[in-house]
Amino acid sequence: MKGLTELNYLNDHPFSYANLGPALSTPVLPEPLTHPYLIHINQSLAKRLGIDIQNEAALLSMISGSQMLPKWKPLAMKYAGHQFGQYNPDLGDGRGVLLAEFIAPNSAKLEDKKWDFHLKGSGQTPYSRQGDGRAVLRSTVREYLISAAMKGLNIPTTEALVMVGSRTQVQREDIEFAATLLRVAPSHIRFGHFEYLFYTGQHPALAALADHVMYWHMPEINPQSTDKYAQFFQQVVTSTANTLAQWHAYGFCHGVMNTDNMSILGLSFDYGPFAFLDNYQPSFICNHSDYSGRYAFDQQPGIGQWNLSALGYSLSNLIDKQAIETILQSYSSQLHSQYKRLMRVRFGLISEQDNDRELLNDGLSLMEKHDLDYHYTIRRLSEVDSGQWQHMFKHEVTLKLNHLDFKHWLSRYQDRLSLDYTSDKVRQHAMQQVNPKYLLRTHLAQEAITLVERGQFSVIEQWLTVLEDPFRSHDCPAHWAMPPSAKQKGHSLSCSS
Repeated sequence: MKGLTELNYLNDHPFSYANLGPALSTPVLPEPLTHPYLIHINQSLAKRLGIDIQNEAALLSMISGSQMLPKWKPLAMKYAGHQFGQYNPDLGDGRGVLLAEFIAPNSAKLEDKKWDFHLKGSGQTPYSRQGDGRAVLRSTVREYLISAAMKGLNIPTTEALVMVGSRTQVQREDIEFAATLLRVAPSHIRFGHFEYLFYTGQHPALAALADHVMYWHMPEINPQSTDKYAQFFQQVVTSTANTLAQWHAYGFCHGVMNTDNMSILGLSFDYGPFAFLDNYQPSFICNHSDYSGRYAFDQQPGIGQWNLSALGYSLSNLIDKQAIETILQSYSSQLHSQYKRLMRVRFGLISEQDNDRELLNDGLSLMEKHDLDYHYTIRRLSEVDSGQWQHMFKHEVTLKLNHLDFKHWLSRYQDRLSLDYTSDKVRQHAMQQVNPKYLLRTHLAQEAITLVERGQFSVIEQWLTVLEDPFRSHDCPAHWAMPPSAKQKGHSLSCSS
């Protein structure tokens, strides 16, 4: 374990982000918050990284922007991107800075050894575009919690280490208070970084950026290989397909899948008006600014391919056009293969039978038809003996399962499970390992925000304990494990943050 001052920072490393040159960043110091206060330290994450955080007063000073460690050289990243399908060259870190890159002390136990400290809500930068550079407490709490939720579901994600509040006022729809979040991730490089360099004709810098990503995160690619950039693109396509499949299997709706919000490592990234499905509603739109439904839940897999096509075009000076097309064609099959595997596991299927796809699709269609809660329904299937399914579902599921079509489907499902299990207990145990009892639903996140605004910060630690292992029972409010009421479900959210 090492303290923040003792970490191995990469300021002088030839493959540091700063050494990619001024085309991709501008040095900028954070703007201090007024009357800052510490809300939470994610000690579980700190321990996993091998970081020892003891001096809370010094930490507060740093994360509120008042004091920087000498080895922190904050900079705002420059990138571009397609927003709702339209190219925008004027993007970049408008309210955050990359504080430092470092080697995690526990790097031998981690998939990646190089990590970033990124301070979100740090104030204005050259890329703020008339914005105030701040993040409000409301959105900061949501990102802090969803980062832990996605990690607990084993979905690739950025993570949050520290959250700080303040009395700094900012104008959104109403006057709100600013906050900061110390985000950590192996990399904050986006598809939009490559688009910016391509559209401005900076092709040597674009190659250097790809080399940077391969050096730290794709060491299996031989830097002398003549097709190394094709291998690089294939890895990006594969990781993106896998993450999008996990989003789809676990009912996660991102809301703003612009290319500048797409991680080059396939991380879930830049959380805004996100939501998990309540009722199984494939056309659900979580962002109320998405008037056309471009980023609706059921559109996300296709948007993933669209965004990868935009990235592939940006790499066309490095990779043969035919190779780009061939690699892009692998996306759909990889996504569907991974999604199929995840859904089979969620429904407890072990062997592969010819009618499995039809069975699962019929089940999802019935959930949609009868307005069933997606996660609660599958979780209850994992908790109740199959012989009692017709009688033991609670709340809205009870009445809906009395429909004859659902009774018929349950009978088919029960017959199918009998091919893989002789014991309900074995099936239940297997399904409960992959079907969460707890989710960060929209109304529950809002409850947590309200408590934090009242100074009841302990709710964050309680939620992190639950979200780190959402599959088992916890000593927490009972309604956290229940589906929302009719008034609480299906709300879309604002991008305002």
